[in-house]
Order: sequence, then structure tokens, then C-alpha cells
Amino acid sequence: MTPDGSGFLQVGRRGAADLAFHLTDPGFRSGSGWSYRRGMSSPETTPRAAGSTASTGSTGPEPAGAGHERVTRPVGGDGFRSSWAQLDGPVHVVDFGGPADGPLLLCVHGLGGSYLNWLPLAPLLTTTHRVMAVDLAGHGRTPAAGRRTDVVANQGLLDRFLAEVLDTAPILVGNSMGGMISVMQAARRPDSVAGLILVDPALPRPRGVRPDPEIARIFAGLFVPRLGAAVLARRRTRFTPRELVDQSLLRLTADPSAIPETALASMERAQRERGGLPDADQAFVGAARSVVWSLLRPAPLAHMVRTVPQPTLLLHGSADRLIPVAVARNVAAQRPDWRVEILDGLGHVPMLEAAELTAELMADWLSREGRAAAERARRPASPVLPTLAPLPAVGS
Repeated sequence: MTPDGSGFLQVGRRGAADLAFHLTDPGFRSGSGWSYRRGMSSPETTPRAAGSTASTGSTGPEPAGAGHERVTRPVGGDGFRSSWAQLDGPVHVVDFGGPADGPLLLCVHGLGGSYLNWLPLAPLLTTTHRVMAVDLAGHGRTPAAGRRTDVVANQGLLDRFLAEVLDTAPILVGNSMGGMISVMQAARRPDSVAGLILVDPALPRPRGVRPDPEIARIFAGLFVPRLGAAVLARRRTRFTPRELVDQSLLRLTADPSAIPETALASMERAQRERGGLPDADQAFVGAARSVVWSLLRPAPLAHMVRTVPQPTLLLHGSADRLIPVAVARNVAAQRPDWRVEILDGLGHVPMLEAAELTAELMADWLSREGRAAAERARRPASPVLPTLAPLPAVGS
């Protein structure tokens, strides 16, 4: 997921035809600012180079109107509540619950992901924190609706959501592309973000670290005109949602058999919902291209990483094939004030692979280095309720 200019785009159509998956994105701190978990050996040397509606089995979302309803009926029996914000089109919002005055964590999914990527993790945090998630444009249940789906546009959408919908600056919890967007938001609008928790974020690679060859071929295919979306659409006709999930797990995780059935079910549901979203494939391709370009031209993003002011926790799987673990080690060298945890034997989606460990590390950081951020993210005693519309009935 972090290609460079030395050959990535030289892959021909044969490599592009390998476009074969959807990203469902979806001992503690040492003195050096980063540590290892689950029995990993001693650290390696840190590199020095520095307008439509959602098609969900209903007629689509109603415009925001009467009342200020934060949440509506639970969806799918999972214990969370869904609603819509109206920001030049519907934006799907999930409230997983938690204390009304607890610190607010807002989860931002990765490329091709949705609110469902957070299902295993969220209930482990709601005892002490309010946990919400938002579907970015062209992802989950949020249609593009005439809006762009690249990272800059979705960072703008997130900015509006924070300013116009929420009543406090949250701690952003971002995975992969969502981590990239969270860093952009924190750097560009620091007052809107209390803190950052980055989970295998898509950030610049240090020099000399090559991308995984298969992952590079896959992303190269997205740059062949009209090919990427066509391949994605064709694969949905050839494979069931569960088969697509199984194939993606080979790239997203270190040990697919370790994924609990509840997480598999949420990923399968994400595949189904994605298939019902208008222009989902075009939205995915547009977002993916923008992620790649942001990493091919890393100077602006690298500057944001060096200067973002918020307290930050970075979790990264040692076996991540999409974003090499060298990215996290490079960040740790640049930001000794950040807490960086390398998760031994995990891949790109620790919140799905090891939800309990992920929640444990988050909770510890929130009570220690991130305590000031957590206090800032507490909702006011008399919150101003945002304008959200009821979610229409959702098909199975």
C-alpha cells in the first residue's frame, strides 16, 4: 500500500489483472518511545532516512429535519445505534454507546472499510468511553452522492462532521487510510481533535523499504483506466461475500484462522453492504488512487507527522503486508513523544485480529500518556445535540 516511484506504475496489464481483493479497512512503552508485544525479540535498527441515496434495502435516508435525534433504532441486533448526518448528502453515523459524559472516541475506517470494522473493538471500550464511528463518502452506508471520495475530500467531510455534528473535539481512532485522514485533520485543524490513536496508518515509508510485490501489483491495477472498477464488479459475481472476505484475509492478516467468527461475520456483512452502495467500485478506485498518490508524494504528509501537536498512540502489526512495520519504527524515531506499540505477529487490522489486546493498549494509553486528550474529549455536561435524521429500515 506504500508504492514508490521505482517501478510501481510500470506493472503491465497482466499484473493489473491480479486486482483481487477489497481492503476492509477493516510489556508497555519503553524509554525509546516504542515497544514490542507478545514475545517479539529485541528491536531492529530504526531506519534513519527520514446526490444519490444509500441502497440498503429501503428508499434511502430522509433529509435531516424535525428534532435533533442523535440515535435511532438498533441495527442488526448488535447493540449499536445508527443515524444520518446531512453534509451535502447523507453521512452514516454509528453510536456504539458508553457514558454520556465519557471521553468521545470517533473511529475512522480504512480503504474499502466501514463502521463494521470496529464491531469487535467498540464494546470493549464503552464501559468508560463514548465510542462512535463514521462512514466516509463512498464507503459503508455513506454514498458518494456526487461527492468526491479521495482522501482530501473525505478529510474535508470529516472536518465538517466534527464542526457541524459533534459537540466536542474527539480522539480520532483511524485505521489505514483512516489513520492518514486523521493525521491530516489533526494537522490542519488542531482545535478539532483532542488526540490520535492510529492503527496501522497509511503513512510514508522510509527510504530503502520496498512494498510487498503482490500488494504493489494490486494497486498498480487501479491506475489502468476502467480496469479496476470492472475487476471489482466482476469478482462480486464470481465469489460470495464470504469467499471475498477469506481471500482478503490472506493479505490483511498474519493468521486468518485466528479471526473470531464475530469479526468474520462483520466483514462478510461489509462486503454485502458494499455491493449495494451506488458507485461503490468507482468510489473505491478513486479513494485508493488518492492514497497511493499521497504516499508517492510524501512530503506534505511527512511534515504533518512531524508537526501534529496532539498526544498520539500508534499501534502497528509486525506482519502487516500493506503498510510495512518499518513505517511505525520510522515514526517512532521522529516522534519520541508518541507511544508506538509494535504488535508481534499481527497484520493490518489489529482491531479485528486481536480486539482485546488493541482495547487493552488503547485503555492504558488513555489513562496515561493520553489522559489529557481524554479529558479534553469529554462531552459537556449539557451537550448540544447534533442534527441527525432517523435511519431508514435496513435490509438483511
